[in-house]
Amino acid sequence: MRLKTVMPETRENSRSVDDLGEGEPRSRFGLSAKLLILTVIFVMLSEVLIFVPSIANFRNNWLSDRLRTAAVAAAVLAESDVISPALQTRLLAATGASAIALNDGPARRLIAMNAMPPMVDEIVDMNTMDATTAILQSFGTLIYGEHRTLRAIGRAEMGMSGNIEIVMPEAPLRAAMLGFSWRILLLSLVISMVTASLVYVSLRWLFVRPLQRLSANMARFGEAPQDASRIIEPSGRADEIGDAEKRLATMQTTLGQTLHQQRRLADLGLAVSKINHDLRNLLASAQLFLERLESSPDPLAARLAPKIVSTLDRAVGYTRAVLSYGRAQEVPPARRLVHLSHIADDVAQVLGLPESDTITWENRVDPDMEVDADPEQLFRVLMNICRNAVQALKGEDDPAVVRRLAVEAERHGSLVTIRIKDTGPGVPTAVRPNLFQAFRASARPGGTGLGLAIASELVRAHGGEIVLEDVSIGASFRITLPDRPLDLARPRVAQGGVGSSMRQNEGKSAERADGPALN
Repeated sequence: MRLKTVMPETRENSRSVDDLGEGEPRSRFGLSAKLLILTVIFVMLSEVLIFVPSIANFRNNWLSDRLRTAAVAAAVLAESDVISPALQTRLLAATGASAIALNDGPARRLIAMNAMPPMVDEIVDMNTMDATTAILQSFGTLIYGEHRTLRAIGRAEMGMSGNIEIVMPEAPLRAAMLGFSWRILLLSLVISMVTASLVYVSLRWLFVRPLQRLSANMARFGEAPQDASRIIEPSGRADEIGDAEKRLATMQTTLGQTLHQQRRLADLGLAVSKINHDLRNLLASAQLFLERLESSPDPLAARLAPKIVSTLDRAVGYTRAVLSYGRAQEVPPARRLVHLSHIADDVAQVLGLPESDTITWENRVDPDMEVDADPEQLFRVLMNICRNAVQALKGEDDPAVVRRLAVEAERHGSLVTIRIKDTGPGVPTAVRPNLFQAFRASARPGGTGLGLAIASELVRAHGGEIVLEDVSIGASFRITLPDRPLDLARPRVAQGGVGSSMRQNEGKSAERADGPALN
């Protein structure tokens, strides 16, 4: 019963996730709807900005027409001393005024009037009208003009001088302005809808649909990043959307390759752990056999047995490191003062270089050269680099080719520089950018590139660096190892260790340097 209760919710949740993966909007209003609403709002704001001067211009034109009609009638009737009531009524009806007068300087003549006009609430002088005044008076008419009386003044026409004045209720003007406003509003809505529709269709075609395609592809790719068929195919657009598609395709390709590589590494790690477990058991058995070999009276066995035991100890230590890989990084270096020349000789012994008939081994390190480093880790660094050099040198079959491997070192203050040089074919240019990255840089078929990656990690743990020098013959790796910094808070005599040894080395170097001069 409990399982039946949970399963429908799980299906519903999975459907909601899938629906979102298809590019549908997460909110109630998607990007398209927001674009449509914003377009309508902006167009309406533009129409409002147009409406303000338009309504003022409409009011001015309406009053000017009434004043013009009154001016024409006044010009015709100016010569008559008496105007009949019927003609006055027709003239007032044509202008919508309750009184018409002609003002010519000191003379003022009443042209028509149907009754005593009410008190004037607003005076509009069209002769001095400006834009600001027209806009303010227009909104005053719309708000307060229903019950007000207006007195309009305009210039007389038809060859007459002076001004024509009319007194009229403001309600007809307000009604006309409201009708004009409604027509403007309806026209604005039509323009807004048409413009918004065109903008909506254009933006949806240009932006929204490509963005939905990108979103849907990202959701689909996220379900199976290792599937190369789910990588987006750029549409070829030459704009920002096309650039985003190309960058997304590149990112998905890189991510897919990285995940594929990580899976391979995980599988490889599991296989190595299984093999390493059995190998450690075999090495333990070999150590037991060597213990019996050490008691043998054969002098050769007695001489070689300790070296074989030392090599097996290193191998056992490496197996432990392999089994712990992934749970922790390399063990921090246990730094000691070591003779670099002895470590180089140990590497040569393990690689069989002293007995080799094809490769010349040269240990150019000063026997008194001391390095502040972890002896085992420094051995691994030299071992990995020298092994690669030996493999490259053995790849040459021509007996006339010089095969030489040399190790040299020099000290500058607290910095030791080690160089490992060979006369092999050198490092190919194609693998140099990823030379110290595991599984990405191997010049030898079937190689993994782990040797240089491990060497680089161990050197960095000592605070140094390893680089491939640009040489014309063979390959030359330069390793720089700094001494440990001195603790200035402690007494200099009590520190001993590196500082005192370094002073001793400097004294020895000075004695060697001064010796010939004294002789």
